[in-house]
Amino acid sequence: MKITKLETFVVPPRWLFLKIETDQGIFGWGEPVVEGRAATVKAAVEELGDYLLGKDPLLIEDHWQVMYRSGFYRGGPILMSAIAGIDQALWDIKGKYYNASVSELMGGACRDTIKVYSWIGGDRPTEVGKSAKEAVDKGFTAVKMNGTEELQYVDSYDKVDAAVERIAAVREAVGGNIGIGIDFHGRVHKPMAKVLVKELEQYRPMFIEEPVLPENNEILRDIAGLTNIPIATGERMFSRWDFKDLFTGGYVDIIQPDLSHAGGITECKKIFSMAEAYDVAVAPHCPLGPIALASCLQVDATSHNAFIQEQSLGIHYNKGNDLLDYLSDPSVLDYKDGYVAMLKGPGLGITINEEYVREQAKIGHNWKNPVWRHKDNSVAEW
Repeated sequence: MKITKLETFVVPPRWLFLKIETDQGIFGWGEPVVEGRAATVKAAVEELGDYLLGKDPLLIEDHWQVMYRSGFYRGGPILMSAIAGIDQALWDIKGKYYNASVSELMGGACRDTIKVYSWIGGDRPTEVGKSAKEAVDKGFTAVKMNGTEELQYVDSYDKVDAAVERIAAVREAVGGNIGIGIDFHGRVHKPMAKVLVKELEQYRPMFIEEPVLPENNEILRDIAGLTNIPIATGERMFSRWDFKDLFTGGYVDIIQPDLSHAGGITECKKIFSMAEAYDVAVAPHCPLGPIALASCLQVDATSHNAFIQEQSLGIHYNKGNDLLDYLSDPSVLDYKDGYVAMLKGPGLGITINEEYVREQAKIGHNWKNPVWRHKDNSVAEW
């Protein structure tokens, strides 16, 4: 079997899909994308495709190593996201070739289901208490929200109070047994992060996410010394080498690698296993489309330390198209009592509606995240 074609599709709301074809009629789907940089990743996929055409798609580990090591410059969000989507599609092909799910090929599942959480609120969260109650009424047992708006290095306690009031409203609306993930989104700098974690502790969050930018991960050691709230990070880290210092430092409780950013299924399985050796939990990042989510679930199925899965159904970014729209059979991603069953079908376990993909690719997108500014007109972290 030989690879004959790689074809990409820029589809709304903000995704990039990849189809890899073979000379035996077996094909696979991947989702290589950086939110806001779809065209750049598309170009990287096309460049990497030169290493794959005419090759056996089943040699996934070798293809991964070639794509990673063949370039003198490597790593980072663009190249690792391009590798990730290609890797997902190759695993999809391999599973279809052997008529087995990816998780079966990786040793088999160690769980039947995994908890999922629902996003509430938007970039600037409002009415989060009501949204949280609606999510719980739908069966979710965990929610996640943006915890703050933009914050200067040292900012007003009014903003701290506003953030605390929002989290308090969510806790009051859902009761004490619902998990609340609070995403700082890298918007918070060290001085204000230290204040916020102390203020939020009383509401017993499930975790705080990206309390500081990943470039400043060494600060997490100080934050960990101030709070008993589990600390999560990792959505903007792209390889096992990026995670090494995080593990050896011992100041993170949960990692959140993204299966469409951090080298795909092959690399993330290795990262998850590294985390297990340090007694660190995994909550994969996935505010993306169905191919990315299916890839996450395949690795979740085989990973003892995966405890919850992000998913994008109803997220505020999904304008016009949502998670299930591109699936021929959306029922494979049915959520029940806040959990989703492991995918059992061949490959990634989903069937993409290719006709719909091609229709939507004619529309495409040019999604960019907003650019925020402080009152003094300096650029703020989004």
